[in-house]
Amino acid sequence: MRVLIALGGNAMTGPDGSATPEDQDRAIGVAMQRVADLVAGGVEVVLTHGNGPQVGNLLVKNELAAHVVPPVPLDWCGAQTQGTIGFLILDALDKALADRGVDRRTATVVTRTLVDGEDPGFAHPTKPVGRYLPEDQARALIEHGQVWEDRGAKGWRRVVASPEPITVLDAATITTLADSGYVVVGAGGGGIPVVRDPDGTLRGVEAVIDKDLAAALLARDTGAEVLVIATDIEHVVLGYGTDDERPLHRATPEEMREVAHEQKFASGSMGPKVEAAVRFVESGGRRAVITSLEMIEEAVHGRAGTVVERGRS
Repeated sequence: MRVLIALGGNAMTGPDGSATPEDQDRAIGVAMQRVADLVAGGVEVVLTHGNGPQVGNLLVKNELAAHVVPPVPLDWCGAQTQGTIGFLILDALDKALADRGVDRRTATVVTRTLVDGEDPGFAHPTKPVGRYLPEDQARALIEHGQVWEDRGAKGWRRVVASPEPITVLDAATITTLADSGYVVVGAGGGGIPVVRDPDGTLRGVEAVIDKDLAAALLARDTGAEVLVIATDIEHVVLGYGTDDERPLHRATPEEMREVAHEQKFASGSMGPKVEAAVRFVESGGRRAVITSLEMIEEAVHGRAGTVVERGRS
């Protein structure tokens, strides 16, 4: 069985969300223990991951150094964080596999994801990124071509496009490595956003791609049977924040779309996870599961989390 595991930000930072190098290294080490258990059990694993805190750190460095060096564009930030998180994952996973006596090779692929240059998000960016700044500091970054909005008392905040992912361009490379026995890390942070110009040239763009939606594409294109979206809760919760909170254990894709319509999940958190799970199963995947990192081994077999499968609920 081939499984694609999408690791959320909680797998990359400390318990309080801190993103110091030490906290990131420690958190990734814990996550890879669970991944190694799956690999030791004979499961083929492809990994993807978020990069929000790490990109946030780079954006702060951009802001602080804007008067000295030009800010690094978001596609560069994505590439840099893919490399950094990828090597941390490889080191931690190599150790965890060796501790279990498992001889498996590992690799990270710096991955591009194609988006439409005419996506409406580019004309009207709405995805907030980074921290709030006073107006004078924001103006300095606007001069470098960035888009910032006045958010009232909190200050100004940068907004960027979040276009729909069309395809993970390097999925074939990831598949070739997985077919050769590698545990592969790819499409970190949703992939580096690129567009294709009329002459066929690819170029990076300032955007943020949703990690979970890209994971659904990567899972489909690498031949994964199961997609596990690892987050900080064990189940999708219905009636969140009310007296009628309850976990959702199983649903068909059709039922899940109805639930999403009724519950109006947040676009920045559970909404894309639910949409990604549904898309993967609708595209031919056997099973998609949304659950906590601690439950991924059981989730692979449909015994934990919120399970989305065709024809059963």
